[in-house]
Order: sequence, then C-alpha cells, then structure tokens
Amino acid sequence: MAGGIAAAVPAALFVALAGTALHRHDLLLGGLQVPWGAAAALLLLGSAEVWLGAAFRSIIPIAVCGLLCYALTGWWSTLETGKRLVIGDTAGNIWIFGIAGITVAMLAWCRRYRLPTG
Repeated sequence: MAGGIAAAVPAALFVALAGTALHRHDLLLGGLQVPWGAAAALLLLGSAEVWLGAAFRSIIPIAVCGLLCYALTGWWSTLETGKRLVIGDTAGNIWIFGIAGITVAMLAWCRRYRLPTG
C-alpha cells in the first residue's frame, strides 16, 4: 500500500502540472472552440490512474492521485487574478470538474484489479 501511495504522489504532481499546461489548448472548428486540451489532460489523468490501479492492484493509489490532482488544480484556480493558472471558462471547468468524474470512473473501472481476499 505504501508503495502505491508513494507512486501516486509524483504521478498526481505530474498530471496536475501537465494537465494544467495542456487544458488551455483549443481548436477552432467553424467558429466553435473545441477544448481538446482539457480532454487530453483528462485522458492523461485517466491513463495515470489506470496504470496505478493495475500496477499496485489497489484503488487507494487511484484515489490519492485523483484527490491530490484535484486539490492542486483547485488551489491554482483560486490564486489572485494575474497568477491564476486555471480560470472559470469552458476549458477550465472541464479540467477541474472532469478530474472528479474521471477519478470516480477509474475507481469503478479498476476495482477489478484488486487482489483477492480471504
């Protein structure tokens, strides 16, 4: 368990930093902005969480990664104006609230990787 948590912390730091840097990328299609960066950031988070679940056969590292990533990006969204890394626009909302959704989905998905008990 300790190894999974120890791996989840740097994974969460990486995903939070990379996802926050990535989430602002948009694609303009016929006058409509498509926030592909936010979707890619959530894909990165989901991939890291599946890897943690499969590698450590536990959902605890997934929860730690999701909570820490959510806490970091949440903190970055509350900084004062001019220093804020995540703003409350469409891409920012997809990134912030998507972290919770992806984490819950990966917790449900990776339950099957648990070691059998008994």
